[in-house]
Amino acid sequence: MSQYHIKHLEEYYQVYRKSVNQPETFWAEIAEEHFVWRKKWDKVLEWDFEKPEVKWFQGAKLNITENCIDRHLQANGNKTAILFEPNNPDEASQHISYNDLHNRVAKFANVLKSKGIKKGDRVCIYLPMIPELAISVLACARIGAIHSVVFAGFSASALSTRINDSDCKMVITSDGGYRGAKTIDLKGIVDEALESCPGVENVLVAKRINSDIKLKEGRDYWLQPLLDEANDHCEAEIMDAEDPLFILYTSGSTGMPKGMLHSTAGYMVYTGYTFKNVFQYENNDVYWCTADIGWITGHSYIVYGPLANGATTVMFEGVPSYPDYGRFWEIVEKHKINQFYTAPTAIRALAKEGVEIIEKYDLSSLKVLGSVGEPINEEAWHWYNDNIGKRKSPIVDTWWQTETGGVMITPIPFSTPTKPTYATLPFPGIQPVLMGENGEELDGNQVEGKLCVKFPWPSMARTIWGNHKRYRETYFSAFRGYYFTGDGALRDEVGYYRITGRVDDVIIVSGHNLGTAPIEDAINEHPAVVESAIVGFPHDIKGNALYGYVTLKDTGEGRNQYNLRNEINQIITEHIGPIAKLDKIQFTEGLPKTRSGKIMRRILRKIATHDTSNLGDTSTLLNPEVVEGIMANVIE
Repeated sequence: MSQYHIKHLEEYYQVYRKSVNQPETFWAEIAEEHFVWRKKWDKVLEWDFEKPEVKWFQGAKLNITENCIDRHLQANGNKTAILFEPNNPDEASQHISYNDLHNRVAKFANVLKSKGIKKGDRVCIYLPMIPELAISVLACARIGAIHSVVFAGFSASALSTRINDSDCKMVITSDGGYRGAKTIDLKGIVDEALESCPGVENVLVAKRINSDIKLKEGRDYWLQPLLDEANDHCEAEIMDAEDPLFILYTSGSTGMPKGMLHSTAGYMVYTGYTFKNVFQYENNDVYWCTADIGWITGHSYIVYGPLANGATTVMFEGVPSYPDYGRFWEIVEKHKINQFYTAPTAIRALAKEGVEIIEKYDLSSLKVLGSVGEPINEEAWHWYNDNIGKRKSPIVDTWWQTETGGVMITPIPFSTPTKPTYATLPFPGIQPVLMGENGEELDGNQVEGKLCVKFPWPSMARTIWGNHKRYRETYFSAFRGYYFTGDGALRDEVGYYRITGRVDDVIIVSGHNLGTAPIEDAINEHPAVVESAIVGFPHDIKGNALYGYVTLKDTGEGRNQYNLRNEINQIITEHIGPIAKLDKIQFTEGLPKTRSGKIMRRILRKIATHDTSNLGDTSTLLNPEVVEGIMANVIE
């Protein structure tokens, strides 16, 4: 029985039982048989969720890039590692072989060293989806620097917050980026961000859009001339199993984004193992995840997971609608894609365009379809299944988080019978539980509760950078002895899990987790605003969109409310980025509050979704009359 490549349901159950009954033996075997180590571990696992502290493969020595690149060179050096598909379909694709990747990562790593970057230093990467993004990530890992990738759609303010929080010494960016028909001035955003980032010593700039930019003397350098001079040999830094690999920021329900810290060995083992099984990857397959490397999906399932398995992984620079809504399917046909992993938002947007555009393309190469970022709704699931998979390619509806590092609950294709809207069964090694209101585990099936995990898995984030107290309070304080995911879920009659959504003030919009507090903080900076509250409401394409209730200092009469709405969204764009803009803004006399001053968001959510037949218990409201005023003026 191969534990590493599960091929049918009976095998899944055997492997799963072993992973739960003998977790240390199970993970030791996976790690030993499928990865290369400079030194084996002394101890597989040490953990305590009270502290919380988790250590996997203690005492082991390795470098993740030797597992992702070097070990494939002898047998597969000429195989395509990264297949780059540019934004413009008229521009040629790039096939970067494992040999090329080895040389390019080594050169980039030597450039980093020449600029004073060493093991443990933090490097912020703010790049579009071009090969340099994947290469710079791997170059950091090669020398033991900790990469912190920031999605290139974030504003200067959001970028500087992340640079300062992790005290980055260097920023890697480009002159700009292409996104569909638009170009984005990334260097200008970096320059603005760095006005308040005293710790940044150097900026490396890749050329992409050939725009006329200013380089700051002594700080900014064009990347290519440095690469041209660099040696193409770079010895890999030997890392400890628990050494940090990267920081990735995720929205908190309050205030500052959380810098989730992932360590080296456990993350490598888990992303490699999940990639192989969730996508049933075979040797000559061409795999495509449409995410951006700025998110955890891109880290785990564009870069590390696929490369650890010697796969060919596609990097796409563009958007699904450019130059038309057939772009995804044109790429599937062109490169004979076998596994296709995207977000429900993209699926819904494509479904809206009808099937005529799909019929132009040959999608027969597809074997497995994936969904990520939020639960996929039933209508989108059926459209995806019928029109893209032609009812022969199973859909893996994967549930996981930035914090978990890898896929946690998912069907195994061709093994697990799928069920629309259900993530189905836990991946081997994952022990999910549903918790009741009184902190008790809910046994049996057909129950609904808060989703927790009761045993550690190798790729879990180890802490929040610089704030272990917040890590403990956020994930380990709601239910003592358990990791709390922040999600609600139900378990059906056969034990399948369905994620029912966030239970905190985080709203998933187009697959992006957006905390309401930072958005409200931005709005409240507008001189005309007293306070605001943000809730989500269902949206045909995005899944959820944002509805803002805004109380003004005067009633707003005589003000141009259209301009005010634009100004509010402009502030949000500047503080966070365009992804956090509000679809609807309602100006209110006040917000419903409890006597202790807490805004009753539950009521605002119901009003935003026009579900006002039962507002629940409103007896604790300080100002019930406000609710009627809001209901009378709700935006359709």
